[in-house]
Amino acid sequence: MNYRHVWRGFALVLVTAVALTLTGTAFADTAAEIDREVDAALQKLYREIPAAKDLATVAKGILVFPDVVKAGFIVGGQYGTGALRKGGQTVGYYRTVAASYGLQAGAQSFGYALFFLSESALKYLTSSKGWEIGVGPSIVVVDEGLAKSMTTTTAKEDIYAFFFGQKGLMAGLGLQGSKITRITPEK
Repeated sequence: MNYRHVWRGFALVLVTAVALTLTGTAFADTAAEIDREVDAALQKLYREIPAAKDLATVAKGILVFPDVVKAGFIVGGQYGTGALRKGGQTVGYYRTVAASYGLQAGAQSFGYALFFLSESALKYLTSSKGWEIGVGPSIVVVDEGLAKSMTTTTAKEDIYAFFFGQKGLMAGLGLQGSKITRITPEK
């Protein structure tokens, strides 16, 4: 018996089951549903982290994934859908997917927003046929400490990432290895 196939099958079932349990929005969102979730996520993020609201005033674009589901037991994965906003308007829809292998167990859902401060970083996203985070423009993950001291004047990197709304139990949040791809959801 090939245990590798058993583990992969188990992981796929686990990821699917947890995703459907934690959120009803992780898989079959329409454009209108994604937009509503992005609006709510941005309001929550701006309430909780004022630096994010300030950064939005100078951002060339903001890519928001309001509900990403991550689960794993040895083999893991994450999935979510979101929207790219420019000037407060949606200009594209995206999905984020990642797979991992290693010492891990658990499930969680969370959201994240990427604030693009340079046109070149935003162009990299919009012109690529899929962007693997960790390749291309540099990203700074904003933790609680950095958020308190950050201003629009001190923000000099291409992209800043903010995490929010974490639910569930799984060690660590990260973006490395996530692949972001443009999608066309139903209207």
